[in-house]
Amino acid sequence: MSTAQRPRTGGDLVLESLTALGADTVFGLPGQHALGLFDALRRSAVRYVGLRTENNAGFAADARARLTGTVTPLLVSTGPGALMTLPALQEAAAASAPVLGISSQIPTPGLGGGRKGYLHELRDQQASFRDIVKSTYTVRTASQIPSALAAAWREALQVPAGPVWVEIPQDVLLDATAVPPVRALDGTPAPLAPRPELIEEAAAALDGAARPVLLAGGGVVRAGAHEALRALAEKLDAPVACTFGGKGAFPWEHPLSVGSWLEDRHTTGFLEDADVLLVAGSGLGELSSNYHTFRPRGQVIQIEADLGKLESNHPALALHADAAPALAALADAVTARPAGPGTERARTLLEKVRARIAAQDLGTERHVLAAVREALPDDAPSFWDMTILGYWAWSAFDPRTGPFHSAQGAGGLGYAFPAALGAATTDPARPVLAVSGDGGAMYSIAELATARQYDLPVTWLIVDDGGYGILREYMTDAFGQATATELARPDFTALAASFNVPATRTTPARLGEDLAKALATPGPSVVVLPAVLKMFAPTHL
Repeated sequence: MSTAQRPRTGGDLVLESLTALGADTVFGLPGQHALGLFDALRRSAVRYVGLRTENNAGFAADARARLTGTVTPLLVSTGPGALMTLPALQEAAAASAPVLGISSQIPTPGLGGGRKGYLHELRDQQASFRDIVKSTYTVRTASQIPSALAAAWREALQVPAGPVWVEIPQDVLLDATAVPPVRALDGTPAPLAPRPELIEEAAAALDGAARPVLLAGGGVVRAGAHEALRALAEKLDAPVACTFGGKGAFPWEHPLSVGSWLEDRHTTGFLEDADVLLVAGSGLGELSSNYHTFRPRGQVIQIEADLGKLESNHPALALHADAAPALAALADAVTARPAGPGTERARTLLEKVRARIAAQDLGTERHVLAAVREALPDDAPSFWDMTILGYWAWSAFDPRTGPFHSAQGAGGLGYAFPAALGAATTDPARPVLAVSGDGGAMYSIAELATARQYDLPVTWLIVDDGGYGILREYMTDAFGQATATELARPDFTALAASFNVPATRTTPARLGEDLAKALATPGPSVVVLPAVLKMFAPTHL
């Protein structure tokens, strides 16, 4: 049968529905049960980017969703293929990234735990996802596909955004369908605006504050509420701190900025001393509260789209709202005050933080991070793995105008490089930086093939310290010695070359020059820095 005579299938309905909803790029990895879905890609204008493991495909989808602010589909197969996405979906859930996972399922007669003995069969595949994603859907007929995908798309975008899972049986994807071609679907989420009386109460408290402070979380970045935050801070003359997920929400060099030094007791004390602390887009979890040592003495106002996070750690005047409309409403409602005292308070705090760091033997670490900053174009996205240099970046890296993302939501290894590949699909002319340790790099090494196949402009900085460096530090501090942290590893430059990806072995002194050159060269590249870096001393113990 010719392609022109081939009947449309359930797989075609999936791609038609995604196109109608606005998808132009999908990530994934094919499998036997999903072949009907992947065959339909040939008849679709949607771009497919295939990675080498499902988990890495999930990280790539997560990053594109973060940068575009809209849903990114992830296409995988049944059983092992589906389960391989779980760590990536946990990160997407923690970071509120709207990933739409679409997997195949065993044939319809096997659904419901009938134990038919199909390949990849699970008694209840959905059960593995329910505690991670916002919702799960199982499609049983082709006619359900468009509506199920529209509902899932809408829910993925509904603040707080996050991943949603849809599974479709193999036979439904393969069988011919008489459902008319999908032309239009609406996946628009409902707005989440604050209640007026809460805005009035919060504005009155902020107007009456002598020492107001703002803490911007990831919800501010996701909402695109940067300008509203800045307007509010400047009207109140209030210093602004950003959580690690909120980096970039407020200009790093602004006179009212106190950066992101949340693992510093001086900053923790500064937040505690505020007579009114406005927390926007953060649940004040472990990392944002200096490992739950934060004890506010003044009033807390919390703006949070996730209802379950409201007052989950501290009593507050709680506004269940998206950060953008809430901050904009507050900026309009508060009374402008003279500038000056807030800037002085911010300057005094930063002097204390810098003095604490300067008193430690951390010259190499500070130089390396500064070299990365100067090599990276101001607007270039950067993605950081769970590695010592990434931990430094949480606190000390100025993202300027470039998106800054890490795996600190769920804390899994291997995020940075596949995420950077996903980000690079949004703008092939803009370089993207990934930063990993040698341990985390081994999770993602196969994706060098993906980088080369699609010629993506990602520079991968691998800090090679011969092990899981941050765990080595933690264990040595806690137990006097480390166990299971030392690693045999490859020659990363030779390994990259085997994928036809240019690689450079550098030193701390040459890092800035070598990294800048790699970032300016089209296509993928690897820079390897052999170095054992140290963390700054903790203050929460």
